[in-house]
Amino acid sequence: MNNKLRKWIVGTTLVTSIFSVSTISTFGNQEVHLVSNGDTLWKISQKYNITMNDIYRLNPKYNNDSTLFVGDKVNISSSQSHVVVKGDTPWKISQAYKVDLNQLLRINGLSSNSEIYPGQRILIPSSTNNNNGWSYTVVRNDTPWTISQKFSVSFSNLLAMNGLKEGDHIYVGQKILVPNETVKKPVQNTLPTANKKSFITHTVVRGDDLWNISIKYGIPFHELLQVNGLRDNHVINIGDKLTVPVYEIAIKETPGPQYGELLDWWTEAQYVLPIGKVFDVVDFNTGKKWTMKRTIGANHADVEPLTSRDAAIMKEVWGGSYSWNRRPVIVEIDNRRLAASASSMPHDIQYINNNNFSGHADLYFGNSTRHVDGKADSLHQSNIEIAAGIKK
Repeated sequence: MNNKLRKWIVGTTLVTSIFSVSTISTFGNQEVHLVSNGDTLWKISQKYNITMNDIYRLNPKYNNDSTLFVGDKVNISSSQSHVVVKGDTPWKISQAYKVDLNQLLRINGLSSNSEIYPGQRILIPSSTNNNNGWSYTVVRNDTPWTISQKFSVSFSNLLAMNGLKEGDHIYVGQKILVPNETVKKPVQNTLPTANKKSFITHTVVRGDDLWNISIKYGIPFHELLQVNGLRDNHVINIGDKLTVPVYEIAIKETPGPQYGELLDWWTEAQYVLPIGKVFDVVDFNTGKKWTMKRTIGANHADVEPLTSRDAAIMKEVWGGSYSWNRRPVIVEIDNRRLAASASSMPHDIQYINNNNFSGHADLYFGNSTRHVDGKADSLHQSNIEIAAGIKK
């Protein structure tokens, strides 16, 4: 090969296909991935079933600049590895290396009934994490700190066991290993399985109107009218009593912490993400994140980047220009992660000024439909299934 061949930024089309096959090599106990054309840190994390936190922990040089070049070496494990031979099972491997079975399954993306095959490479948890933890499922309002306090364990040990650093976010449904330092191990908590609907009464005060009341309680305007038997032009008076529906949307488990909950727009998602709500969007393929606000929308969420910086990140994710192209995304809101699909083209009504984004963009959830014809968008729905982990 010509020694003057320079590194090309990943994503650049190469005339030769010499870099088209991704490669894994081992240096001592450190496994590395040799970057090939099209790789991103996010894709590498998915390929090897490790978290983005682990990627950054093992490769601190990418904390400030995540640009990859063909031929770069990305550390993907500081653990030992085992090559499966005939007769091996995850349990036998865990016993041979004296490590916790659940942790071995977790770092390899396996379940208790997964089959393994001769020649397959199994990562072995490092000795600092061996045999010292049990699995806990994250629920609403949990943080690493509150979990450490709940079970009277060392905060720093809990972070180290899970490859986390202080300030990292965890998500509802995520599995966290808790060090065996406690006598307070509870019966494993379960996530609520059914949505709940109740009603409250709102007494009209000065300045109220039906639209503002619907926004205040996070319900669709026309649902408020329907529940109270009112028309669009109904005039309310101080002291009037209005019935307001209140929804508690159950948390759904996901195939893994990188995926989002699959929520139906009409019965679930629009109540979790009501008009006026601010939230984060994570691009599923690159891991890039920006902040948005739902400003309007009935058939799906019409959303706007909160600042010009957020708009710039959006444009970068879509290749340098706004587009109608759909991308799978994760919506992070109230310590939940929801599967969604987004386009970035600004259009129509704009509510947020000074964000360098002239209009709003579209954000779809399960069974969302187009405003123009009320029909489902198959490309958006496909992306949502990808973000939910039910479609590759």
